[in-house]
Amino acid sequence: MSVNVKTALITGATAGIGEACANIYAEHGFNLIITGRRANRLQKLKEKLESQFQVQVITLNFDVSDKNAVETQLNSLSSDFRKVDVLINNAGLSQGLDDFQDALLSDWETMIDTNIKGLLYVSKIVSNWMIDNKKGHIVNLGSIAGKEVYAKGNVYCATKHAVDALSKSMRIDLLKHKIRVTAIHPGAVETEFSEVRFHGDKKKAEKVYEGYRPLLASDIAETIYFATSRPAHVNINDLVIMPTVQASAFYWDKG
Repeated sequence: MSVNVKTALITGATAGIGEACANIYAEHGFNLIITGRRANRLQKLKEKLESQFQVQVITLNFDVSDKNAVETQLNSLSSDFRKVDVLINNAGLSQGLDDFQDALLSDWETMIDTNIKGLLYVSKIVSNWMIDNKKGHIVNLGSIAGKEVYAKGNVYCATKHAVDALSKSMRIDLLKHKIRVTAIHPGAVETEFSEVRFHGDKKKAEKVYEGYRPLLASDIAETIYFATSRPAHVNINDLVIMPTVQASAFYWDKG
């Protein structure tokens, strides 16, 4: 692998923002490590990107909430692919939209295991590679739910508040190693997010985006690429991005 070619590691790359990030980084000549739970989607994305952009793409099929799988898969990478320039902690989800007292414990555990613990498992390994390489940039995908709390958001909001806090603490602890940390907090983005939240109910998910123009996954990917393409002396610490019709988690103009 050429020493001049940069490498990006993107978790949750099988759809939505993760897939859009894979496309934009490949377009800009990055070699990629893409991870996800759906091996067939990873393979199709790998073939497309390698053919279209002539970059190298490594696929790692695992769930970020599985600590042993994260460690085994990441540590299987060659020394060249451990020289990660950009880590995008995109893997995350919401499950359920219920009042606190009615929510399913299984939904809470899935969100905590994925959104918090999964981010920690991946970042712990990759941040140490970046320290060894004396450079790197970590991007954590938060949410407007990490800035505000809304009805029935309870544990999802809590996990994204944790991502916000972790981003700040990582930035402090990694400061002496010259590793940049950016947190991106989107509002409404039309992806598989709502379908996952409603346990596969597509009709219910579609209603979330009715009556207004939400952000697209590509909007977030372009923002992430912009943040990581700044000169080495510049770091965008924290960025909240929403569709024009959304002023906050509570205020909308849906026509």
